[in-house]
Amino acid sequence: MEQNNKRKALGRGLEELFSTEPLNFENVETKIIEETPKDEIINVKISDLRKNPYQPRKIFNEAALDELAESIKQHGVFQPIIVKKSIKGYEIIAGERRVKASEKAGILEVPAIVRDFTDDEMMEVALLENLQRENLTPIEEAEAYKNLIEKLELTQEKLAERLGKSRTYITNSLGILTLPEEVKNLVNEKKLTMGHAKCLSKLEDKLQIKELTDKVLTENLSVRDLEKLISDNDFSKRNKIKVKKSNPYNYLEDEISEKLGTKIKINNNKLVITFTNDNDLNRLLEIMHLNK
Repeated sequence: MEQNNKRKALGRGLEELFSTEPLNFENVETKIIEETPKDEIINVKISDLRKNPYQPRKIFNEAALDELAESIKQHGVFQPIIVKKSIKGYEIIAGERRVKASEKAGILEVPAIVRDFTDDEMMEVALLENLQRENLTPIEEAEAYKNLIEKLELTQEKLAERLGKSRTYITNSLGILTLPEEVKNLVNEKKLTMGHAKCLSKLEDKLQIKELTDKVLTENLSVRDLEKLISDNDFSKRNKIKVKKSNPYNYLEDEISEKLGTKIKINNNKLVITFTNDNDLNRLLEIMHLNK
């Protein structure tokens, strides 16, 4: 009965998180901590902790971790992390940065609250913690938006409302996911800015995107320089540059195109899949498990 009551309290917290405007990770974490009796906060060995498989952050700022580690050395870990019991040890739901810093500080154990989250809840909380508390790279942020849209079945407009951001901001963020992998890596490495990425993501030809990326790096072009270069009629005609028409589904078009190996268009509530001949059609039907 006690476990059921805990589950209900947790459920109310998550329901509140995803039904209020805007989404707020702080409210849910605070709710969990406040509703947990002190005698239920346990010390967990860092060696028993595993990272959240749904953690959107791939890159951690080492200087910031060192700073937090120094603070933990002096004052300890004030706020408990939130974990889920797994087959072997625990999985971190929220607080991975605190765990990494504690490890740097030579701390062997951290305070933790154990909660029975589902996999979906783990993903949602990890995404929101990073979106609202940490500085994700533009690519990590875009991936987080994409996952929230897909997992919570939200429109871009609804997600924008809940995050307190503009619809254009969300659309532009998702748009950079259509960039070639090596260009996205440059954004993660901070060799290209979000402004450069946004500008490049509006182009159709991936080879041209790579060529312009090289130009940005070798000539140290600003975002304004890049925009002027692309909009220059002579340059555009000479290089046959095509700019994508504004479409909130561009990132999905590229993703589905890559999976199916053919051109995809999403417009006016229609999904158009292009095929060249009957053999190509059969190939697509097999991929979609529709060939009987």
